[in-house]
Order: sequence, then structure tokens, then C-alpha cells
Amino acid sequence: MNGDGGHVRIQVLTNTGALDRDKQLAVVRQLADLVAKAAGDPSLAERTWVLLTEAVPGGWGLAGHANTNEELVTAARAQLAEIAAGNA
Repeated sequence: MNGDGGHVRIQVLTNTGALDRDKQLAVVRQLADLVAKAAGDPSLAERTWVLLTEAVPGGWGLAGHANTNEELVTAARAQLAEIAAGNA
């Protein structure tokens, strides 16, 4: 696509329940705006389609293991703690 009427499609995959309605609206708007800004085409925001998908428990594999939502949250928190410790 060269921006002459095409669409951009983005898929966002989260664990179940990660985004409440306000967060869904914010993520979609922010991604559409980011794409338009990166392309230098403000009209592209209106042609950006965002698919929000929630992984079912066990439907998100990391490091060879199908994780439940609780395992995924625990893994993410551990990584965030590592990042924070490295920046301290």
C-alpha cells in the first residue's frame, strides 16, 4: 500500500480482562493516531482498523509453555521488576 486509500490493520493480543472499555477506546485511538503520525497522513487514522483480541486461559504461549492468565500476569510482573531493578 502506498497510502492512496488503503487501510492499516493492527491486532492487539492481551490476556483476558486486561483492557476495560475505557482502555479499549484509548488503545484504539492512540494506535490510529500513531499510525497516521508515522505515515505523515492524518487521514490514515480514520482508515486504521484495530482488532482487540483476548487470549483464553492457556492460549498465550511463552518460552514453550501455554500460560493461564494468572501465569501470564505473574511473568509480566517479574519482567517489569527486572527492568525496574536494572534502571535503579
